[in-house]
Parts: sequence; C-alpha cells; structure tokens
Amino acid sequence: MSNDPVLVTHGGAWAMPDDMVDAHLQGVQNALAAGWRVLERGGAALDAVEEAIVVMEDDETFDAGRGSFLNRDGRVQLDALIMDGATLRAGGVGCVERLRNPVRAAKKILSESPHVYFVGEGAERFAAEHGETLCRNEDLVIAREVERLQQYQRDSAGRASGKDGKDLFAPAISHDTVGAVALDRNGFIAAATSTGGTLNKAPGRLGDSSLIGCGCYADNQSAAVSTTGWGEPIMKLVLAKWTADRVLAGNLPEWAAKEAMNHLQQRLNGHGGIIVLDAQGHFGIAHNTPRMAWAFKTRDKEEAGIERRGT
Repeated sequence: MSNDPVLVTHGGAWAMPDDMVDAHLQGVQNALAAGWRVLERGGAALDAVEEAIVVMEDDETFDAGRGSFLNRDGRVQLDALIMDGATLRAGGVGCVERLRNPVRAAKKILSESPHVYFVGEGAERFAAEHGETLCRNEDLVIAREVERLQQYQRDSAGRASGKDGKDLFAPAISHDTVGAVALDRNGFIAAATSTGGTLNKAPGRLGDSSLIGCGCYADNQSAAVSTTGWGEPIMKLVLAKWTADRVLAGNLPEWAAKEAMNHLQQRLNGHGGIIVLDAQGHFGIAHNTPRMAWAFKTRDKEEAGIERRGT
C-alpha cells in the first residue's frame, strides 16, 4: 500500500517582529523543499526530516546550528533528537559544541548505536568516529548573537539594580527552535527537533528539544510531534508524548495540537508551538504565542505562514 507523503516544518514560536517574518518564512519553506525531495522520490520519512532540519541548522535565522543563541559563557551548545515512528528507534545529542549539524550526529546514533543519547564530548567523539566533521565552537558564533547576549546581560544587570530588564522566558524573547515531521509512501512517520537552547542559559543546561517525549516524539501507532518554545514547562509535561497519546486515544492531530498548547498554558503558564502528524496523513499546527513560523506540503497543497493556529 502506498501512502501520499506529508511534510510539516516549524521554525520557532514567539512574538516575531515584522522585519524577521520573511526570513523565517523563507527558511521553513527551504527546509520543506529539501525534505520533500526525499519523500517524492520514495525516500524514508526519517531521511526527510533529517534533511529538512539540516537546512534550518545551516540558516542563521534560526536558533539551531550556526547562529544559535549563546550561553552565559558566550558559547554555542546544541541539542537535537530524531525519532523513527516505525521502530521507535531514536538518536539524540545534548550540549554539543563542535557540530555544525547536530541532527546528523543524532541520526548516526539512531542508526549505528545501541544507545539513544550522547552528550557533550562523548557525543562529539561518537560523531567524529562515524564520519561527522568537527568544527571549532567559534565557527558557530555570529556577531548578531554576541551583541544579543551582551545586550541581555546589560539588561539583566539593570534589573538586578532595580532598573527594567527582560524576562528570559517571555514570549517576546526569540524561541527559534526548529522541527519537522514527515509521513512517507510506506506509511511510516518520523520527527526531528534541533535547537541552540535559550539565550544566556547556564552552561550544560539541556532543554526539551532533544529529550525523547518532551520536544520530539514519533510512533506510527500515534503521531510524530515536534515542539518549540519555553523548554522547561514543555519538559515537565512531557508534552510531545502527551500529545501523541491524545492522538492514540482517537483524537485528530489538529485537536491534539491545540489541546497541547492549552495544556501548556493552563498548567504551567508555558508558551510555544507544536506540529503533529499521524500515519494517516492528518496533521495539526498550533501555538499560543503571537507568531509561529510553519510550512507544510502534501500531494495536493503547499502552504507556509506565521500566524495560523491550526489546519
């Protein structure tokens, strides 16, 4: 039985300024095109989400790969997870500093290791041993993010002295984690999420994006899910698995996505966005932030947007 492929991508959910909209839209569409090339030639959903994520990791618009937020010490630390809904195999990396495309390393873990998760230097060593080229951390740092970190730390110093400063987790602070979910012609689904984490995070801090069931999950019996937003509340709710379980219980992904965002807000006052896809090709896109960058493609339709709340 041959299925019609489906691909959905996201590039962050927050109060995105008008002057950043076009770059985000172009970025999620470029990712969509890369992933779709895999699907249309009969390739696997797992490979499609990997290729889509690589495009966004290479795009400095997003908080993934080069151009990611800097941690408190001014370094880039990256996290990523990829999961195969057909087998429940998954691969994740956390706190890596010398990988341009952490999703590539995550895929190598999924396919070539009995383990699911590697962190830090051990993840980099595994990636290098399996053909991934290591880079310098400085190669991942861009001037925009150096200035952003310095400005945030100045604001934080001002807040400590009684002056106005920015809340690190406010919806107005960029949350440009990237993600993709796909259905291939064999009826298999997959998901991937990649991030540089939050601005000014403590060194070694791990967010939801690369944690299985939190920022990413895929199971053919339920759904493929990728989230973006404020990581700590998403982790506490194991939100990707929570959402997939709603689909398993018989709810359409569109409903499950909206309910996930309501649950996130009502239970922990969290904010973010989510994409959800089942093995029948039904999908949902939802967010409780002012804007979210998303794109989807099916055999009959392709669309991208910033403010849509469902499909």
